[in-house]
Amino acid sequence: MKLTIRDYRDSDLGVCKCLWAELTERHRLIYDDQTIGGADPGSGIVDYLRNPGRHATWVAEADGQVVGMTGLMVRGTEAEIEPAVVTAACRSRGIGRALVARAVDEAKRIGIRFLSVRPVARNVEAVSFLISCGFGIVGHIDLFQDLAPSRGRQWKDGIVIHGHKLLY
Repeated sequence: MKLTIRDYRDSDLGVCKCLWAELTERHRLIYDDQTIGGADPGSGIVDYLRNPGRHATWVAEADGQVVGMTGLMVRGTEAEIEPAVVTAACRSRGIGRALVARAVDEAKRIGIRFLSVRPVARNVEAVSFLISCGFGIVGHIDLFQDLAPSRGRQWKDGIVIHGHKLLY
């Protein structure tokens, strides 16, 4: 496999919309919530590309086909990798690692002090992968209340933070 990480081009929009939809579908699956991402699960890419904090976006090409994407959102001396997605058929081949490395290199190059990534809590594979890429410091925690529990969403036990048993 010939892997290339390159800058996003406008002509990549269609395939990146499909990658965004695949990521959204994964979130829908792990949270058993088909409302995540709205009626068009790939449409979030448009707002992402328009975000003024977006410093750069890269795509991964394997044998000439775009199979992944990542980006760097910058706020002062802090930045976040967003998104980080590789199409399911091409995972576990080093593509995600190469994309994350490209974002880390760029963050270092522009003098970022703290680099973060925010996988959804139930995406155990993504959390494990990102920890293996060096993201082992917890900086922020998002705590939620489910204000619409009648929708049937089921929360899982299993996370303990500072002695508090939390759902995810």
